Amino acid sequence: MSRKITIYKWQGNTQWSIDVEDSYGKVHHVGYTSTKDFQYLENKAEEIWKNEVEPKKDLLGDAIAECVQMDKDRGVEPSLD
Repeated sequence: MSRKITIYKWQGNTQWSIDVEDSYGKVHHVGYTSTKDFQYLENKAEEIWKNEVEPKKDLLGDAIAECVQMDKDRGVEPSLD
């Protein structure tokens, strides 16, 4: 995955919204600003990227999803009851 900084402003708003995406795809909302303070933005993004950790795997959820997919592949209606 790649890292990304997103700066956007909705029409009519006076504030810019800033999001930073880490290399695992997790989006961190940095905050709102009325000016484009790029030095603050760069510092915050570097801090997030320096401290990013790999998200934990959801083994049970993955196993259930795999079982549901196997049922679908066999033509059986999946049921979690």
